[in-house]
Amino acid sequence: MDRPEKPESYEAAVERLETIIARLDSGDAELRETLALCVEAKELIGFCKGELDAVSGELRELRLDELVGELEAQPET
Repeated sequence: MDRPEKPESYEAAVERLETIIARLDSGDAELRETLALCVEAKELIGFCKGELDAVSGELRELRLDELVGELEAQPET
């Protein structure tokens, strides 16, 4: 079974997941195709989780930088 290509972006991964879900929901996929789609979906979900974790970390860093800037801007008492 070939390994699916890494998606170009989070949005592309979500779009592909939606396509996979629609195909599985249709009931038209044969057994081997269903297995391949499930494997691909698992990989895409992992990719999406990684992207969300990375963005979440970057947002936390931005917020911390913002707080440090605010603290440094306050006059000492």
